[in-house]
Amino acid sequence: MAVNDKNGKDAVTHYKVLQRFRGYTYIECRLETGRTHQIRVHMASIGHPLLGDEVYSNNRQRFSLQGQTLHAKILGFVHPRTSGYVETDAPLPAYFEELLRKLS
Repeated sequence: MAVNDKNGKDAVTHYKVLQRFRGYTYIECRLETGRTHQIRVHMASIGHPLLGDEVYSNNRQRFSLQGQTLHAKILGFVHPRTSGYVETDAPLPAYFEELLRKLS
């Protein structure tokens, strides 16, 4: 996956800074589209890859991570059979909270 202005499909990601750390930034993203790896590709394309992302960054980091630091707090969709809106909310996992404490 990559940003491709000539042949790519539209993909829109809105992001806002929640907290800045030395060398890292905690952000929130809201997607208008749902492309594969969308957040990872967009953040890497503006020079801010996700911490722990082995595909879209150089992955040089000092933490023992199991994958990229990406968490879906709220997911919502229109159910294909009932056409009703379904939404689920999940708190940050403990390892993610611990990483934020280490960065503070």
